[in-house]
Amino acid sequence: MLHHDQQSNDSAAQSFTNFIFGDSLVDVGNNNYIFTLSKADSSPYGIDFGPSNGQPTGRFTNGRTISDIVGEALGAKSAPPPYLEPNSEANTFLNGINYASGAAGILDDTGLFFIGRVPLREQVSYFEKSRDYMVRVIGENGTKEMLKKAMFTMTIGSNDILNNIQPSIPFFSQDKLPIDVLQDSMVLHLTTHLKRLHQLGARKFVVVGIGPLGCIPFARALNLIPAGKCSEQVNQIVRGYNMKLRHSLKTLNNELRSEDYNATFVYANSYDLFLKLVLNYRQFGLENADKPCCGGYFPPFTCFKGPNQNSSQAACEDRSKFVFWDAYHPTEAANLIVAKALLDGDQTVATPFNIRYLNDL
Repeated sequence: MLHHDQQSNDSAAQSFTNFIFGDSLVDVGNNNYIFTLSKADSSPYGIDFGPSNGQPTGRFTNGRTISDIVGEALGAKSAPPPYLEPNSEANTFLNGINYASGAAGILDDTGLFFIGRVPLREQVSYFEKSRDYMVRVIGENGTKEMLKKAMFTMTIGSNDILNNIQPSIPFFSQDKLPIDVLQDSMVLHLTTHLKRLHQLGARKFVVVGIGPLGCIPFARALNLIPAGKCSEQVNQIVRGYNMKLRHSLKTLNNELRSEDYNATFVYANSYDLFLKLVLNYRQFGLENADKPCCGGYFPPFTCFKGPNQNSSQAACEDRSKFVFWDAYHPTEAANLIVAKALLDGDQTVATPFNIRYLNDL
């Protein structure tokens, strides 16, 4: 048993612990360690990321992700490392672990075209291994206490929908599900994984809804949508899914809050936030919500540094003025605006309350 004074030191050391699950919006380098076409390990990715001195880390943006920014605001000294990075285990106690993987989805088959990725089911299995490690070090009770205070963040689902809207690729085409079946299947699987994490001791959840995918340069190009407009067809699919997800989280809150273990599921409404940002970007001090800062506006959309370029030539000149970093992902400037709202926003942004409030519970 820990002495009382040692215990208080330990809780002071545990400033903010976050276990992060998701896709390329929050991947911090897991995909660097697997054979995959979904990678962000070359310049100019990471060009504005301070801790790496502008070198790529595997983050799919120019700087910090939303999870990085939220963590900093809540006192994390550094971001949780990728689970697949060698020797990341010890971080389980310091600031958590990041299991997210570019191209991953809620459904196991999502992202098949990219070959390697860590689907959500596998990400949760990796957490089980992290938990086993914790139990070996501090015992079952210590682990339970620590996980009660930790945050579990889930940012996933975009790829499940993108896979469904893009044209079938020969040899890789799976049967596409009807939209309502896809939405229901995604919610069902996500809810199952959330319940599993709850059984393993998670109590504070942030589940990020899907953003307006119809507004990303990739979806606009695919559907030949003119500048300043979004694909309503794609956004409608996202809205339908988010509505079902929100309903499911409400049910989970009612079911699991009434029992002796007090779980809270916060729904983060990134859809409305991002849509507002894309449609009113100038009000937020940005100048371009149309083109990606890096990479093509048409297939194959890749963002990379040419042989005779330096990193900054490969990207747009003023990266702090663009909403989109590449054809799929927001810039750090956009991530900052969204993260700030999720941290401190009202109930239109996060329900039943914002992330800072959840952290203080």
